[in-house]
Amino acid sequence: MIHDYEQKLLQLIDDNIDSATDDELFAGGYLRGHISLAAADCEQQGIDDIIVMQKKVKQSLQDAKSELSPFDYSLVCQMWQKISL
Repeated sequence: MIHDYEQKLLQLIDDNIDSATDDELFAGGYLRGHISLAAADCEQQGIDDIIVMQKKVKQSLQDAKSELSPFDYSLVCQMWQKISL
């Protein structure tokens, strides 16, 4: 279940590559890493709950907030909100 959800999210990012702006490409690339890490963590812990994975991605982004400028952080969070619905 987690693997399928991860693939769905990554596909949503990939589907927009041809029409994405540079900012969207950056946000998608950055977000891919956080999604994959959260999915791997869930699978390693035997977690099969998508809501738990979503919370892990959100927490991971929050933890990494200082790595990004406020503008870039906003872009990444907006993309996460868009694809995680």
